[in-house]
Amino acid sequence: MTSLSSPPLHVAVVGAGPAGIHAAGVLSHLAPRTKIDLIELLPAPYGLVRYGVSPDHPRIKKIVESLHGVLDGSNIRLLCNIEIGTEITVDELRDAYDAVIIATGASRDATLDIPGIRLPGSFGAADFVSWYNGHPDAHTTWPLSAESVAVIGAGNVALDVTRMLIKHAHTLSDTDVSDRVYQDLAANPIRDVHLFARRGPADVRFSPIELRELGDQLDVDVIVNPADLESNPHLDRMTRQFTPVHHIVETMREWSRIPADRRTASRRVYLHFHHAPAAVLGADTVEGLRTEVMAPDGYGHAFGSGEFVEHDVQAVYRAVGYASTALAGVPFDHASNTVPHVAGAVVDNHGNHVPGLYTTGWIKRGPVGLIGSTKSDARQTVDTLLARVAADARPRLDRQGVDGLLRDRNLRTVDWDGWLRIDSAERELGAACGRDRIKIVERDELVTIGTQPRDQT
Repeated sequence: MTSLSSPPLHVAVVGAGPAGIHAAGVLSHLAPRTKIDLIELLPAPYGLVRYGVSPDHPRIKKIVESLHGVLDGSNIRLLCNIEIGTEITVDELRDAYDAVIIATGASRDATLDIPGIRLPGSFGAADFVSWYNGHPDAHTTWPLSAESVAVIGAGNVALDVTRMLIKHAHTLSDTDVSDRVYQDLAANPIRDVHLFARRGPADVRFSPIELRELGDQLDVDVIVNPADLESNPHLDRMTRQFTPVHHIVETMREWSRIPADRRTASRRVYLHFHHAPAAVLGADTVEGLRTEVMAPDGYGHAFGSGEFVEHDVQAVYRAVGYASTALAGVPFDHASNTVPHVAGAVVDNHGNHVPGLYTTGWIKRGPVGLIGSTKSDARQTVDTLLARVAADARPRLDRQGVDGLLRDRNLRTVDWDGWLRIDSAERELGAACGRDRIKIVERDELVTIGTQPRDQT
């Protein structure tokens, strides 16, 4: 732990999503004299909250307000639009700071290795989520041409994908979706979404609130096979022991009891349980999905039955989890897609601590837990950093952090004032249409707004 007589620490945090911001905030609180640079690849902060939460979830997006409070008027300096690993290396950061915390998250799709998964019309949820959230590096348009779609997955991301696919665009008119996304969704001809889960209703990873929201969509029917919800020892045990599971199963039972003559919506969602993806079908594009019927063992496990079913769909979305990407200069475990560490202190392939290098968030522990869980995770990492920093001591080659490198390489950075200008510009776009905000999606436009001198805004 540093003392008041020692020089202030200078720490870089790579990644300005919730994990990085919480780490910076905890460090600022525990060691108030610390100079902290929060370095972000994108031209805007907030990571998963800005680019990974569905636009129809304003209650979750309110987390931005608390993250804003951590950064506004603090000793944390925001530096966006910098690619660590290429424009500035991790070794250069380690030379310039007393410690570096890696908090780059998990932004790519986990793999699903089945035949046909790379056919045109087969998509990863992460790419789709980035598109409808206006990520500056996402596709500019999305091929929404299928009338019948399969979604593979049993978590909240699968629900988000299903809900955004089946939603009527005009119900998003009070959200921050870009005009381009709105127009593409408005032309979506979809009629049916089939969601496939490998196990049963008691074993899904849905949250009760998000599942209920699926049934609250305008002009959408949710259809569940009553046989999947019949009493059995495993389902009964799970609903007794876990209140969320009870709510999930009861919600599905309500849907299963709706008579067929009351299902008059123009769009439908079918929930299929005990179906594992076996192959995406088609020659030049997706023409169907083959699933294997799974046999439950009564204890929450399911095994292949050898019986296969083919479903007529024209697109497949896999929502089987997120994975982190290796960062040059940082040890990486490709089996778990995480940075190896001990209590947040990065270790190499031999288990030896890498001096001055730490990690937090999903790249540390994998893509599990809610956004709020990043706080306790960040506390562990910061506690470890402060306990080790004296032993880690290395000569800093640049006492100004990355400032010299930014100047020498003529890198355009968006700072906190620049982000506030972007924020203001998006709110002005929204106000003109009676909305709170319309998101700006082009990277060049974001950087231009974020780097303009004050007298030009």
